[in-house]
Amino acid sequence: MRDSTDLGPRIWRGVGVGRAGAVGPVVQVRGVPRVAPDTPVLVEGIPAGKWALRNLVSDAFAVVTRRLHERAGRATENARLAFESAAVLAEDRALQAEVLARIADGDPAVAAIDTVIAGFASYLAASGEPTAVHDVELRKVRDCVVAEILGLPQPGVPELVEPTVLVARELSTTDISSLNKDLVLAIVTELGGPTSHAAILAGQIDVPCIVQATGVTELADGVVVAVDTATGTVTLDPTDTDRDRLERRRSSIRALDNERGPGVTRDGVAVALEANIASMADAARLADSSVQGVGLYRTEAVFLERATPPGVDEQRVIYERVLRSLGGRPVTIRTVDGGADRPLEFLLGQGMDPATAFEALGLRGFRLDVRYPQILDSQLRAIAAAQDNTGVAVRVMAPMISTPREAAEFAKRAREFGIAQVGAMVEIPSAALRASKILEHVDFISVGTNDLAQYTMAADRTLGELSRLLDPWQPAVLDLVSMAARAGKEHSKPVAVCGEAAADPALALVLVGLGVTSLSMAPGAVSAVRHAIRHHSAKETRAIARAALAESSPSSAKRAALELVDPQVRADLEL
Repeated sequence: MRDSTDLGPRIWRGVGVGRAGAVGPVVQVRGVPRVAPDTPVLVEGIPAGKWALRNLVSDAFAVVTRRLHERAGRATENARLAFESAAVLAEDRALQAEVLARIADGDPAVAAIDTVIAGFASYLAASGEPTAVHDVELRKVRDCVVAEILGLPQPGVPELVEPTVLVARELSTTDISSLNKDLVLAIVTELGGPTSHAAILAGQIDVPCIVQATGVTELADGVVVAVDTATGTVTLDPTDTDRDRLERRRSSIRALDNERGPGVTRDGVAVALEANIASMADAARLADSSVQGVGLYRTEAVFLERATPPGVDEQRVIYERVLRSLGGRPVTIRTVDGGADRPLEFLLGQGMDPATAFEALGLRGFRLDVRYPQILDSQLRAIAAAQDNTGVAVRVMAPMISTPREAAEFAKRAREFGIAQVGAMVEIPSAALRASKILEHVDFISVGTNDLAQYTMAADRTLGELSRLLDPWQPAVLDLVSMAARAGKEHSKPVAVCGEAAADPALALVLVGLGVTSLSMAPGAVSAVRHAIRHHSAKETRAIARAALAESSPSSAKRAALELVDPQVRADLEL
């Protein structure tokens, strides 16, 4: 507990993702050392001499190499290869020798390390070797060695030894995907948005997450906090009352989890309730769950941070494991949505312009498939083989479809590989506006509300300060979802929502009322959504949808909808 004279803040506020919470000790994720090239290395407060400096740097490389090898040996499958590759670079004798030679010639240590790392990357590029992943690993070596010689905290996610609340300025999707779920009670960041890919991945592994919590990086390692995603608060030294409130909510969530079965309205209208996943591990966790299938399998993890693209056989094995984990339940696979904040780094060595690789309005999703058709063809071939080997009929959909012509092109290519159920993502306003024409070429559509909100409102989803504009309750976004749902009715074809909007029980009622036939979300949200749908008739959901559409702001739309939600459901779900 803090001293009573400590007048610092006790509560930090941000934006919660989900409804859960946790209490535990803080572990901070430290940023990379941003220091000037001529920053002196001190020994007992005095700048180190040339020869002492050489020994310090040599020892630092040895320490970093040992740590990386040790982390690789204890890492999860997703992170092991990255640690091993970085360790190999850290112990490279030529790299170390050049750094030490520059220091002997009088270069400051940080400047020598930066120069040699940059030169090493240039050498790899000139030799024709794929360098995208090596660049990431070389930066990791640089950051760890510089931190070591300057006595700074080691950057990146530390090795966790007990269940903790992970606190960071920002976390990447790679950071999230490499975490040991059993040791992460909650994630809190200063930056990011509730629909950023890192926040979404946190939801998929059922870890409570709060973003936009300004000031939390000042918390000391080891202090105990309560993380409440329902209120978006981080509370230092939680009281018994704080703990009891979170425990009551956990008990309520566990009770809802026991209400198994399909999604269906009170009067018997079926609404498929499915899960979003991003890995084989996510699929394995669904083996005993009551979700009705997978409405969105994000396949980016198979492709990210690789020097070369995955081969057909490697992909096939992964997809087969996912299909078998679901025990015959339907699985919707989204072809790789590279680009923007998930660039396919191996393409940087194949002519892709680095300046456009990270642009949300640039080459991503199906646009990359047009530019690099071998990516899509290898993935479709692997999916078709997995389908044949498991006997599970898969649904495949393309991300970032802009026009009916693109939908027709994708459908033709997918069906040539023997995939019968082909769909398109509706993430761009043009796709919602032309959804009826798109459905002339595909068997279903799935609305990605996260990107649809981003492109409708011209607001980058990674910028937390724009979260108000990115609210899925925005009337303009609901109008576009309504258009897509009407197109589905016109063609008698399924319309799904696989964005995070589906995880909000009240908004799920609106979506059902608009005519959406399937909802896919983070697995932990399914029970609450099922509970809400089962306690309303189809007619009542249509009334809730009309009330939301009649409003002019996201807050008033949500308020109007909640007024028509069954009071007992509001109490059960704390809506």
